[in-house]
Amino acid sequence: MKLTFLGPLYARPGPYACAYVDTSRDLDEPDRAIDLRRRHLETELAAQGSDTATTGAVTHVVGTDRDIPGRHGQAVFAAHGRLALAEELPEPPPRDAARFTMVPDAMPLALQHAPDIPYAAVAVHRVTRPGGSPTSELEVDLQAGRWPTARVAAAHLTRHRVAASEWRRAAVEVAEELAGLADRSEAEAIVVSGDHWARKALTREIPMRLRKRIVAVDSDGWDTDPERALMEDELAHLFRGRLSARDQAGTQRFLARRAHRSGAVEGLAATVTALRHGQAEAVLINDPFDLDQQLWVGVAPEQLGLTQREMQALGIGSSWEVPADAALIRAIVGTGADLIVIPHDELPLDDGLGALLRYPDTPT
Repeated sequence: MKLTFLGPLYARPGPYACAYVDTSRDLDEPDRAIDLRRRHLETELAAQGSDTATTGAVTHVVGTDRDIPGRHGQAVFAAHGRLALAEELPEPPPRDAARFTMVPDAMPLALQHAPDIPYAAVAVHRVTRPGGSPTSELEVDLQAGRWPTARVAAAHLTRHRVAASEWRRAAVEVAEELAGLADRSEAEAIVVSGDHWARKALTREIPMRLRKRIVAVDSDGWDTDPERALMEDELAHLFRGRLSARDQAGTQRFLARRAHRSGAVEGLAATVTALRHGQAEAVLINDPFDLDQQLWVGVAPEQLGLTQREMQALGIGSSWEVPADAALIRAIVGTGADLIVIPHDELPLDDGLGALLRYPDTPT
């Protein structure tokens, strides 16, 4: 998974005010609940030393995602009185969190982007009358996205209505539109759902080069909300436990190199060394990731070490202690490495960490 979306977060030095907050709308009086959470964050940040302008830059954004229905959250970051980054979270955080720190607390946000699978989806179903009886029309919805962020950052949805008697002809045009959508989004999966007869007619018209990517899913029906992903529940089931093609390839290279004891390392110390030398092509992190440890960092993202003495030995005079996850994600972004989030049960790693090296024959 590429982490370019986190680039703006490191465009200026800290300290940063960071907030993760539940802004779900699936409860009574959500605005009142969010306002209480906002006040709590404001109190927490002020207690940690955040200035009024920086705290205000964070709290002003909390709850502005009111157009997004259902369960979700927000991650908000500000520095020196200015907003640095704000993103909706597909899942609300386990608990609201506020931190005023030199290095942004960005790991929870990065983990919520995984597995970052690009897809295209099409749903074809019969239009029903208010009483539930079917009409002679078909409704076709098309959408592309990246899973799971599409749940709260849904792309434009295209909708067509077609007479059922005209579907065989219309399916050719819809298949062409779907193929273009899949190509532009570099979709790894083309998810097709809806009326069995209609979707079979559609899949026959999809270009042969894309046929292997087609996944048919059954659904009893859905309500398409423009602010949520099309077929959200079906996609959640389909992509559960799955890696993107890019991450699958990186994981296989890691396993092969680890078996040959060249080009892959495991554990916190070895991963820190690889990042410090700009050697990590990808960093593998176990899910769940719970590394309750501190690291020392310098001004540049690749300046990190296990102890202050280690930093001094490297000639880094100015350094400070920060949580390991914040230091690691900054180094991953700053050195252009990928992040691969893989379940612990599938591939347990020492300290929950590993690195695929850019230079297999060069020892770290």
